[in-house]
Amino acid sequence: MRSRMWGGTAAVVLGGLLVAGCGGGGRQDAADGGAGAAVSGGYPVTVTDCAGAATTFAKAPRRIVTSNASGLELLLRLGVGDRVIGTGFPPGKGTLPGPLDARAQKVKVLSRSVIPKEKLLGSGADLYLDTFAAMGGMGGGGMGDAPTEDEFKAAGIKHLYLKSTACAARSTKPVTDLSAVESDITSLGAVTGTSARARELVAGMRAKVDAVRKAIGGTAPSERPTYFFFDYDAGTKQPTVVCDRQVANAVITLAGARNVFADCHGDYRQTDWEDVIAKNPDWIQLGVRDRGSAAANDRAFDEAEQWLRSNPATKGLKAVKAGHFLRIGSERTTIAGVQNADTVREIARTLYPRKVR
Repeated sequence: MRSRMWGGTAAVVLGGLLVAGCGGGGRQDAADGGAGAAVSGGYPVTVTDCAGAATTFAKAPRRIVTSNASGLELLLRLGVGDRVIGTGFPPGKGTLPGPLDARAQKVKVLSRSVIPKEKLLGSGADLYLDTFAAMGGMGGGGMGDAPTEDEFKAAGIKHLYLKSTACAARSTKPVTDLSAVESDITSLGAVTGTSARARELVAGMRAKVDAVRKAIGGTAPSERPTYFFFDYDAGTKQPTVVCDRQVANAVITLAGARNVFADCHGDYRQTDWEDVIAKNPDWIQLGVRDRGSAAANDRAFDEAEQWLRSNPATKGLKAVKAGHFLRIGSERTTIAGVQNADTVREIARTLYPRKVR
């Protein structure tokens, strides 16, 4: 596994091309990831990671492989899904909204988990978009026999990480905003020649988050409700909680809540139910992964809620007694992407119904 990785200080070196997004939510074709986006912008484009190591693109990549659904979704939203020739960890049917889902299902699945080294190197890709570095069991030593940088080079594959996911566990500061996600979108827009679309996506995210921030700005930190993300699908014997380096911590914070496990430093951690009971959250998000249909999702949410209501360790929690549950899927909360901003707004609307519309 290569030693240099994306981090909070990663930047795109683009001369005058890298500018802040502005305006509203963008055109509809940008929002739903219209295919076949025209290449624009100047080359070469150099993307620099947090260690200062640079990767230069003389032209836009045409054959891209993504390590999982996070990178795939961003490329689809940028309108370059037709350049993606394969992915690992594919998104489940129905996980992505609207037209994005149909496009995602057409992408060739190279592996249901980590793409084997030989298959990745022989894929014919000119870019591998990686999200797994430092992600617990999915990165580093847990990834198995990953290609070296020399092997990537020999195969003609440029290797990039998404900083919003790959370096979350190694970050030295809590993640409390979506700037890393926005930076990934901007960087990928520059690399793929779709900077205008990237600016529209970032502007749309900022508009939603800024509206929430303005609406709840007068609420003192001590008055903001406490919040527990219940990762039902990670298992109930021991809860897996989101810590202060995970993007969910930013989503929760921006929505005007206090993540009850913001005091653990990292992305995820397994703990005991005694810890959850001691924190006694005001609200609980029923985090279940998309089952592929609204009916199946409703059943999964019902199961998660019933487990909390019937389990002796959790039925006495303040949020459980009050019925303070949010039915919002895991992916849009814990996977870095455009939908993080939508989740901020949805949580805030529930917690502050008189302030956020």
